Amino acid sequence: MNIKKSILVRVRIAFLLVFLFAAGIAYRIFNLQFIEGSKWREVAANTSLQYRTIEATRGNIYSDNGSLLATSLPFYRVCMDPTIADEEVFKQSIDSLSIRLSRFFGDKTPTEYKQRITNARKAKRQYLILNRVQIGYQDKKVMENWPLFREGRYQGGVIFEKVEKRFKPFSTLAHRTIGYINENDYGVGLEYSFNEQLKGRNGEILSQKMAGGNWKPVFNESDVRPVEGSDIVTTIDVNLQDVAESALLRHLQYHSADRGCVVVMEVETGYIKAISNLSRNSDGYYSETYNFAVGQQGLRDPGSTFKLATMIALLEDTNLKPTDTIDTGDGSYKFYKETVRDHKPGGYGKITLEEAFVVSSNIAVAKLVDQHFNLQPERFMQYIRNMGLTEPLGFQLKGEGVPKFPPINKWSGITLPWMSHGYGFEITPLQTLSLYNAVANGGKMMQPILVSAVKKADKVVQNYPPVVLNEEICSKETLKEVQQMLEGVVERGTAQNIRDSHYAIAGKTGTAQTLRNGRYVREYYTSFAGYFPADKPKYSAIVVIDNPKGYNQYGSDVAAPVFKEIADKVYATDLQMHAPYHLSDSVEPGVFPLVQAGYQPDLSEIIGELGINQGVAPAEDWVKATVDSNQIEWTPKKLSMESVPDVRGMTLKDALYLLENKGLRVQYSGSGRVERQSQAPGMKALKGSTIKLDLGY
Repeated sequence: MNIKKSILVRVRIAFLLVFLFAAGIAYRIFNLQFIEGSKWREVAANTSLQYRTIEATRGNIYSDNGSLLATSLPFYRVCMDPTIADEEVFKQSIDSLSIRLSRFFGDKTPTEYKQRITNARKAKRQYLILNRVQIGYQDKKVMENWPLFREGRYQGGVIFEKVEKRFKPFSTLAHRTIGYINENDYGVGLEYSFNEQLKGRNGEILSQKMAGGNWKPVFNESDVRPVEGSDIVTTIDVNLQDVAESALLRHLQYHSADRGCVVVMEVETGYIKAISNLSRNSDGYYSETYNFAVGQQGLRDPGSTFKLATMIALLEDTNLKPTDTIDTGDGSYKFYKETVRDHKPGGYGKITLEEAFVVSSNIAVAKLVDQHFNLQPERFMQYIRNMGLTEPLGFQLKGEGVPKFPPINKWSGITLPWMSHGYGFEITPLQTLSLYNAVANGGKMMQPILVSAVKKADKVVQNYPPVVLNEEICSKETLKEVQQMLEGVVERGTAQNIRDSHYAIAGKTGTAQTLRNGRYVREYYTSFAGYFPADKPKYSAIVVIDNPKGYNQYGSDVAAPVFKEIADKVYATDLQMHAPYHLSDSVEPGVFPLVQAGYQPDLSEIIGELGINQGVAPAEDWVKATVDSNQIEWTPKKLSMESVPDVRGMTLKDALYLLENKGLRVQYSGSGRVERQSQAPGMKALKGSTIKLDLGY
């Protein structure tokens, strides 16, 4: 019995202990929630303070003449702390403020805005986003004068949170080259490659986490101000860039091609003046999605443009002369089990080396290379290495493609003959262009350069001067011989369709079949690389159009015309390439005063005062004067809203008026009337671009 009582007592004690323990927990929860709650909420509020990053203003990207290619514009999110304002000021201002917010954003009624702000004030919410739409700087200045907002940050509670957006004044011009950068510091183009210079140094601001997960800045003397990024100055000429993009797009559309690229380089410096890459998307439109001219995905068999390198190697290593002959047979020649063919049915028969290059004979170069380098393939590759074609160029954009040449120990009997006319290895269009530019530059190979300087305000932080990669890619004798061959291609060879009577072009066509899943298919990679004017080269360029459709699918028919269109427009805009416009050509000396072109009402009044007969004035205000018998006739100068006007023959005053109204920057030299203008009449007028005028002395 005593044992049973003892057990019962122990059980009761255990139950009592469990009850007391549970009651203690319940009391502790009650105490934390209601008695000590305010204390811990205050602690939580204090621990929600932290330093948050203030993004630095990103540097600008400029063209070669100072035109903005990319800049950061400030936008603002309108927020407020509705608890700050004095009660009387709040009551006097809330109605007017709500009306203005409603009118500006148009998403809520004045009553809804008033209720939202008032409720937040009653709930003691210290941070309220009034609208997530971001406003511009001018709108911010207007809002700063609104009721309550005019009291400022510390008395009215308004908070304009700055958000910067990247803006490209020329829209999609050089879109891929300019590129982008995302929040993880990953991107493409100049924005990515020069991110360290452009991004500056971020600052820090003390912020408090508010309801809803938003952060409200708490202004503090310990805040760290951000340091703005540096600017970069590119070598891009916006006029040439526009010309290159427009020409490429037009021909891609005409041939329904998959993709294409253009690069225009200044011969002497290696500066890239234009670079465009366009590919067709699933909707059939063309846009810049990848830099095929430079990147890894742009590596391809170059085709016949590589024959320039082959010919240099042959002329350098042998006693061959351009006048020596080679028998190409009937247009078909077997190397082991594979056959090399020429484009011409029936073949070219016996032709000279120069003719073989001009007509682009695959058999000729394949036979010659096989004869002279078959037992010493390493020697051939050494020439290719000396021309800078086996290694990356050290281009300033990240992601440059690395050339792919098969190791010699894996070569077969057909590797060398096929390589001689551009098959069995891969290089980028930019690497091909660097070789042609070197030939144009007297044998000196330049590193392609896209950024010429990094600047902080007006101070140059770093310069990127021209860099010589190879002082001499070949002997002067060989150089002269291949230069003549390149001119012959345009004068009487595969590219004679782009021959021009005003200036000479030198270059080489290329057509290569596409390698797909290890087999060559009937899709073509067409190209033209060259330079102009041939007698005094200033620009070199390469055009590539991949997989053109239709009857004509060769480099001469597809890529070469793009080169010609670009060269023509560059020639028209460069004052040093063509003869001046002589004012005296259209004036009969000693009979009529010098009247050429200008504002018709002014010219007509002057002619009338001098007692000279004149024809009927046209409806247009701007005219050109011509002499007809014993009177002056007026010919209208038709002015397009989007085109560069023809100001030749005008006084500087009239020319400035017309050109500056188009948004062009005018530079001039000399005095008198305009003889030459750097941007050709009828070209698209790009606002902010520079036009140079030469005046008679």
